[in-house]
Amino acid sequence: MPRLFDPITLRDLTLRNRVAMAPMCQYSAGPDGRATPWHLMHLGARAAGGVGLVITEATAVEARGRISPNDLGLWDDAQIEPLQRVTELVRAQGAALAVQLAHAGRKASTHRPWASARGAVGPEGGGWTDVVGPTDAPFSSALHAPRPLDEAGIGEVVRAFAEAARRADAATADAVEIHAAHGYLLHSFLSPLVNTRSDAYGGTFDGRTRLLHDVVRAVRDVWPAHKPLLVRVSATDWVPGGWSDDDTVRLAGELAGLGVDLVDCSSGGAVPDVRVPVEPGYQVRFAERVHREAGVASGAVGRIDAASHADAIVRDGRADVVLLGKALLRDPHWALHAAESLGVANAQRWPVAYGWAVG
Repeated sequence: MPRLFDPITLRDLTLRNRVAMAPMCQYSAGPDGRATPWHLMHLGARAAGGVGLVITEATAVEARGRISPNDLGLWDDAQIEPLQRVTELVRAQGAALAVQLAHAGRKASTHRPWASARGAVGPEGGGWTDVVGPTDAPFSSALHAPRPLDEAGIGEVVRAFAEAARRADAATADAVEIHAAHGYLLHSFLSPLVNTRSDAYGGTFDGRTRLLHDVVRAVRDVWPAHKPLLVRVSATDWVPGGWSDDDTVRLAGELAGLGVDLVDCSSGGAVPDVRVPVEPGYQVRFAERVHREAGVASGAVGRIDAASHADAIVRDGRADVVLLGKALLRDPHWALHAAESLGVANAQRWPVAYGWAVG
């Protein structure tokens, strides 16, 4: 079986190891959605720290699709060049960069987590009220009520994802990931807890997955055939009657047939006040099912902190890639330290400029 520090190839992209930096919002872009020196430092440091794949934070395909007014975006050609600088820095450190393409849907236009205010941001604070979703039901009373997307509006969203993928390619990104998790727009269409539509984009499993299928097809049509396409899903809503891991396995198999190369398995976020049994590796079983049953590579994420745990997930065939979030916020050099602890340090080199400190 492969190990954590063995390379993996997705289409023409070979990653030096199976450690990926999970997408984590930084809320540090300007109101124009452009990458800043913070993104250069933040993402470049994890590439220098030894990960194989760096995935950007949720990068909005429309201005109204941002989670906050401070999110990255790729809805405008002016956003390409700042992101390309990040891509080039990450690649120069031996890693690959994937751009996560996202639309916040009914969870859009909120304050940054560390702001003194909570909930929705109005136009007076740089936010907006044109929030969209599958229905007019808000995520919570603290957020804007969405406008239900009609078929013309759905078409606009699909085209926005495709255009953002074109811009990601222009920024020389190595891969893109479509964000269909955590209660944002695409996940809200998937979940029967949220999507109560009765038209072609609601009701049955086929109807609720139609928008994601449309987006994947549109992105794959413009995304170069030699570059991999990833999708992040919430594998379960953690609520009876919601989206389930059985649904995820079925969807993952369909996505593989549409040209998706890896399914990144997170969970939750469709509705508030859900009790999630958070513990080390609590989401790995979802990635394992996708890996073994759906005929597509999978990524495991969620409270995976120890090198031995991450390595065991890959060695035991439970997932093809391990994605780290908070562990990499705490230690940008997690991958280098992990390689040392697993006795494969020769496969992972510290930056030569740090050589005098690490021997």
